[in-house]
Amino acid sequence: MNETLAPEFQPIVDAIESHLLGKRHAITLTLATFLAGGHLLLEDIPGVGKTMLAKSFAHLLGLEFGRIQFTSDLLPSDILGVSYYDASSGLFRFRRGPIFTPFLLADEINRSMPKTQSALLEAMEEGQVTVDGAAYPLPEPFFVIATQNPREEEGTFPLPHSQLDRFLCSFGIGYPDRESEREVLRGVERRARHEKPLADGDRIREWMERVQRVRLSEGMLDYLQSFIALTRESGKFHYGLSTRGAQALAAMIRSWAMLRGRDYAVPDDLSAVAAEVCVHRLRFREGPTTLKRIREELLAELPGEF
Repeated sequence: MNETLAPEFQPIVDAIESHLLGKRHAITLTLATFLAGGHLLLEDIPGVGKTMLAKSFAHLLGLEFGRIQFTSDLLPSDILGVSYYDASSGLFRFRRGPIFTPFLLADEINRSMPKTQSALLEAMEEGQVTVDGAAYPLPEPFFVIATQNPREEEGTFPLPHSQLDRFLCSFGIGYPDRESEREVLRGVERRARHEKPLADGDRIREWMERVQRVRLSEGMLDYLQSFIALTRESGKFHYGLSTRGAQALAAMIRSWAMLRGRDYAVPDDLSAVAAEVCVHRLRFREGPTTLKRIREELLAELPGEF
């Protein structure tokens, strides 16, 4: 898959790939999800680089990084914060929880109880935290990378469909290819080329605004709606892509196009991101729902161009 990026984004992806060998596509998808203003769900086994991916991104984008380790006894107040009585002033004050950070890693989210999961996901949707009737805005930007263990593992509480829909994209990092893993096994220490952040708040806002300005021509909208119709009318899925899911796909198409230095979208942009936007929103009537299967059985039915 073509991973040629605009020159301003190339150093970010190169720097992270110097830590996370052989995972350029996953890195680029993460950057596209961030710039589209969404959140990311990573489902994978431990030890493939999810935490390294999150920490490296936060550093290179110049954003404060926070991490919450989800466990079965974690409470909503452990995430959002709590109101307490300040005896010295005679007033109730709010102690902010760890969610008040621009770049948050929510680790093993499906290890916590559904009520705790909901506390995080509502904050992601609303962009604010409400405690005891008072609303507290979250930082801007606010980006969550949530990880979850494979669903078949014991001690997990699967996220319902309505909550999965809060994530713009979902994918796994997976094992490295043979050549990349050989470098790791050699014990060669690899450092990012840039020790300093490569972006700041103003630059990030500029990029996000540019994503919004990427044009979807009438032909591209026809192409996008043909894909959406396939999810609803092919008979392969229990339910098709919702309107919110369709908006998520359009947002990722725009972001992917902008990363390539274009202010307009083309069919290849849809092909590059559709599986990751849809895999947690669709469910095949027969057999498992995987990224590979969506690409092979759904994207293959679309023409190469409009």
